Formats: sequence, structure tokens, C-alpha cells
Amino acid sequence: MGQAATERSGDARAPVVLVVDDDEAIRTVVRWQLDDAGFRVVEADDGPTALRRIRDDHPTLVVLDLSLPGLGGLDVLRSVRGGRVGRSDTPIIVLSGRNGETDRIVGLDLGADDYLVKPFSPGELAARVRSVLRRTSPELAEEAVEVADVRIEPASRRVTRGGTDVDLTPKEFDLLVFLATHPRHVFSRSQLLDRVWNSSSEWLGEATVTEHVHRLRLKLEPDPSAPRLLRTVRGVGYQLVDEP
Repeated sequence: MGQAATERSGDARAPVVLVVDDDEAIRTVVRWQLDDAGFRVVEADDGPTALRRIRDDHPTLVVLDLSLPGLGGLDVLRSVRGGRVGRSDTPIIVLSGRNGETDRIVGLDLGADDYLVKPFSPGELAARVRSVLRRTSPELAEEAVEVADVRIEPASRRVTRGGTDVDLTPKEFDLLVFLATHPRHVFSRSQLLDRVWNSSSEWLGEATVTEHVHRLRLKLEPDPSAPRLLRTVRGVGYQLVDEP
């Protein structure tokens, strides 16, 4: 076991979906369907391999079977949601051959974003993946995001405020999108390192976040006397509010 660590070629910019199942036939069918839907697919056939791929590949979403050798799917889910590997907020769709309500409740209570019972339609799984990503990662969607008079167009990576273009670097854009899709939520610098940079303070200093927030604020709010949308919550972190 542990040998299924393949990746199908595709657009390097496409969202990466990790498919974890010890049944090669299921992985193959799912891979074909998701590849046709425009995703990049990586695979794992047991729990330990899944944890390594989550840690090393930073998948956009995980499709996780519960019945795995070596380490069960629920234990993998606990490790991710507990912040012990990868990003704790990585979207996870759980697969199970058991249709019992208890398994579904346990999986959802542990933080699964969706639950699908085998046998399932590969087309339905692809639709579930798209639905979960629209809900959990709006920056991947085509629809514009609007907060107050700020408009963000993810597909073209265009930002305007009051109809005027705002020229941002790629990471400034990513930071703005993340804050804009969680309006009024306060994030610490360490949380932003994890969720926007996919890193931690062990690798990137929190000053990285401070500097990017400073530059983003200068571009988004050039008039220092105007009401602020991007706010500092002293001793806690940063938030983007939906009204001045």
C-alpha cells in the first residue's frame, strides 16, 4: 500500500483535488471525471500517504474515503481539522460505503464539508466538488466579490474601488480576496500566513503579513482621512468590513 501517489497532467493553475481511496478502480473513474471537469488530480491509497500528500501538495480539496488501510479516514480528517497537517480549513468531501446516519453525523461533526455514500455517480461527485469550492473558496469562482464599494473579479484578477482600478500584486490580491470573502472576521497574522501564504511563522515571519497589509491599505485607501475598510484590531489582527 502507499504507492498511489500519481498526478495527472493538466493546467498547472487548476485547483488540485487529492483523491484518497484504496480502490484503484474508484480512483481511476473519479480521476477521469475530475480531470474532464478541469481539476488537477493527485492520489493516495492509504491514510499515511494521504497525510503526506496533504502536507506536501497543499491540495485545494480532498475527496476522502473513510475505510482506509494504515490510518482510517476519520483519523485523517481529525489530523487536518486539528491543524496537525496541511491547512486546517482544507475542504474535505467524505466518501463511505456505509449509509448509516451515525457515520454521516460523525464525519460532519469532525468538520467534513460534504458526505457522499458509495456507490455514487462520478458526475455527482464532480458537482459536489464544484459546489463545495464555491462555498469554501469563492476566490476560485468566476463571480465577482463585492464589499462596500470594492469589486473583485477573480477570473481577471481585477480590483476596483468606486469604479477606479486598483493595481495589486498577486499576493496583495490573494490577501484582499481572502479578507473580502470573510467580511468582518478578524484574522491574526499567523492565521493569514497559514491561509493566504500556505506557510507558518517557522518559514515566513509575521512581518510579511504586516508589510502586505500596509501596502494593500495604501493602494486600497490612498486617502488616510477617509473611512477605513481594512482595519487593524489592536492585539488581534486584521479585518475587512463591509461598510466604512
